[in-house]
Amino acid sequence: MKPSLLQPLANRSIAIRLAVSALFWSFTILLVAGAILVALYRDATERAFDRRMLVYVTALAADLAAGPEQGRPDAGDPYFDLPLSGWYWQISSPGQALRDISTSFSLIGATLPPLGEDAQVDPETGVRRGYARGPDDQELRVIERAIDLGEGGVQIITVAGPSEEIAYDVRSFSIALSATFGLLGLALALSTLLQIRFGLRPLRGLRGALVGVRRGEADRIEGEYPHDIAPIADEINLLISSNREILERARTQVGNLAHALKTPLSVIVNEAEVANGPLAASVSEQTRVMREQIDYYLDRARAAALAGTLGSITPVAPVAESFARTLPKIYRDKDLEIVLRGMEGARFRGEKQDLEEMLGNLLDNAAKWTSGRVVLEARAGGDAEAPRLLLVVSDDGPGVPDAQARKRIVERGRRLDESMPGSGLGLSIVADLAALYRGSLRLEKAAIGGLEAILDLPGDAA
Repeated sequence: MKPSLLQPLANRSIAIRLAVSALFWSFTILLVAGAILVALYRDATERAFDRRMLVYVTALAADLAAGPEQGRPDAGDPYFDLPLSGWYWQISSPGQALRDISTSFSLIGATLPPLGEDAQVDPETGVRRGYARGPDDQELRVIERAIDLGEGGVQIITVAGPSEEIAYDVRSFSIALSATFGLLGLALALSTLLQIRFGLRPLRGLRGALVGVRRGEADRIEGEYPHDIAPIADEINLLISSNREILERARTQVGNLAHALKTPLSVIVNEAEVANGPLAASVSEQTRVMREQIDYYLDRARAAALAGTLGSITPVAPVAESFARTLPKIYRDKDLEIVLRGMEGARFRGEKQDLEEMLGNLLDNAAKWTSGRVVLEARAGGDAEAPRLLLVVSDDGPGVPDAQARKRIVERGRRLDESMPGSGLGLSIVADLAALYRGSLRLEKAAIGGLEAILDLPGDAA
């Protein structure tokens, strides 16, 4: 089946689906009802017109029954005396010559054509009804009736009138009916739209409650909903509770694993420090690497459990201001200045600990290489439905001119300068954490001369 042009819109909106369905059936019913009413009115108009012509037939039959002394038959309407007026009568008998047929003056010597076999016949009276063309090629409504005058024989009385009168009445009725049904259709459309808007109001309320949970303004969906929607709200609340329980278990397991691994490692490190020699130094170095790897993968596991959770919203300003206060104390020898821009209203849709991890690594990396100035700027991206947060960290250090080298920096354990302290995991941790939040980290050349790290994360429209 060929898809409808409205199908994509209907699939995207319940309101459009309901409106299209309701309006389609409403207007279909109005059209069918209008057609039936017009047909009934036409039939009633034809019957009224036929009754009028039967009166003329009766008058002509009475004159014929009165005999020749009555004179020329008269239908009693002056229209029959006006030439080509559309109103005609004629009296004939079977086998009678045309010159002997009596006609109204309005026919001016012409005769009426006989009705065809498709004419309607009244079984009780024998009256035949139908349509024919008159002397001026005018469509006529025609009635024929045979009258038995005894010795006068059988006479066929034919009366015709202009069918335009029937058509005019039907046309006037159709126009009035169309105007009435048009106004009724507009009223139905308006009432349908209002009814849909009123009926879907609980769903809009449910959506607002979900937005509040997503933004961290509420822990669960509150409020009363119709019995059709209340089960959905209850199931969502159960899902939120289950999600929180899973997160708590994940946090506990990650903490237990960290404790279980780090305690034996600490014992090994302590024993290696007591001992002397190349073996002890090698054990200490490898233990340090193991601890860094454990920290890295534990952070990834914890972040994977927390990323994208409902209700986790973190303002950027407090986290950024905390680093702006502490990092200059760590790098006193550089007279470090950290400039914050666009912090007002910047919100990260995720856990505070993850934001601290990502920003801390980026700012620490910039502080290591800067000549003294680091800029952290928050920018808004995306749209109202899917807001994004761009955190841009720039420094005035030597930078990394080569684009391929900038891509290699974010690889796990890669360092371009082995003389600098560290494991080389910092930027890779940031990239992995960002990916868990469906974000990204890319490195560019900074406008102030050094390296620019652009962190793309899910934001929140405050």
